[in-house]
Amino acid sequence: MATHKHQVVVIGGGTGGIMIAAQLLRARKGLDVAIIEPSEYHYYQPAWTLVGAGLMSKQATIRKEKKVMPKKATWIKDYVETIDPDAMTVTLRSGDTVEYEYLIVTPGLEINLDLIEGLKDTMGKNGVCSNYIDPEYTWEVLKNFQGGTALFTQPATPIKCPGAPQKIMYLSADHFKRHGLKDKATVVFATPGTVIFGTEPFKSELNRYVHEVYDIPHRFGYKLVKVDGENKEAHYERLPLPEGRTDYVHNDDSNRAGFKGYYMEDGKRVEFDEKNEPLDSLPAGARFVIKFDMMHLAPPQMAPAWFQKTKLANQDGPDKGWMAVHKNTLQSRFYKNVFGAGDVTDLPTARTGAAIRKQAPVIVKNLLDVMDGKDAAYEGYNGYSSCPLVVAHNRMLLAEFKYDNIRSSDPLLSKFLDTGKASYPMWLLKRYGLPFLYWHAMLKGYNF
Repeated sequence: MATHKHQVVVIGGGTGGIMIAAQLLRARKGLDVAIIEPSEYHYYQPAWTLVGAGLMSKQATIRKEKKVMPKKATWIKDYVETIDPDAMTVTLRSGDTVEYEYLIVTPGLEINLDLIEGLKDTMGKNGVCSNYIDPEYTWEVLKNFQGGTALFTQPATPIKCPGAPQKIMYLSADHFKRHGLKDKATVVFATPGTVIFGTEPFKSELNRYVHEVYDIPHRFGYKLVKVDGENKEAHYERLPLPEGRTDYVHNDDSNRAGFKGYYMEDGKRVEFDEKNEPLDSLPAGARFVIKFDMMHLAPPQMAPAWFQKTKLANQDGPDKGWMAVHKNTLQSRFYKNVFGAGDVTDLPTARTGAAIRKQAPVIVKNLLDVMDGKDAAYEGYNGYSSCPLVVAHNRMLLAEFKYDNIRSSDPLLSKFLDTGKASYPMWLLKRYGLPFLYWHAMLKGYNF
């Protein structure tokens, strides 16, 4: 067991870790930066939506980790076991210890299939697929689909890229339409959320696709609690809707989705018709079930289990387990020599690579100021995030927003394109422009 000492230690060699380390090394020559990352490969995961729809190969989204590692950084290829921010040490799975002066935490999040009953047993078979796990299996399911109910859903936990469950839904509906399956397929969306999207004008444009272009029945306030893969059933509980709303069922007066409510009595399932009604009027223990022929879901996700036990995580409240950071400076709320970015943080914005692109320069400036004996006073992060929402095989809209769901579209891009409307030029940006910028600019430490 060895002890390593480095000036700056970065946990995570994903989008956030590589980008921040690269920008740091560009901003100040001679820094001693180490990146802890166990993976052999680096993935451009935003393109996995396209892989799942047969529009891109998975191989095109993969690079060797050593190829994206900043040349002047030290790569520690190991897993993190824990962080002791008081001792300023990171313990590795190998038993080695890494001492740091400054720490940047970007380990991402982890998938936990155990949070939904039956999901682990059926994921990757029985037509149950996820672009988050295996987009190639999603494409296999999609291209072999001949009709029936195609269910698209997501968990009640936070997830990375919250728009991803909808992207593959739109692409699937488009695929069915182009391959003569429109009248044979019922595309259904069930979400624990209460809206299709929270920011205008993107909300209106997406609602147009849901209602007019694809005619998708959907459910709000539906929490997935069980997946029965053998019987192809998804089981939901209803959540309270805001402001006394009871509009759980949308665009589905004839119940095309085939939902049925049920409760258990004397060990038997007693069914009842699904309808919009107050939550407290339902029978005790009521659930709702839909039978599917294919099901795509974003799996339940959480902060890494090892991280949740550290002193850098919130220990209680709604953000328990997530990293506590100042929402504008990205400095740890508990330790001044620690910063966090990306999916592991408790920032009240969408967890996307685009968010990290705006977080990275803020961390770089504040960290260098702290190293120079100053305060981390640069409140440069405003919650910016974006979601390139692909709505067809040749159409995309770019939803950009900041804290409080306020639109924050790029002013230069907006001079040439209406980013609130789905278009072919925006699709070209998604398919070709963004991957190029990712590999050749973002990971190289260029700030734009």
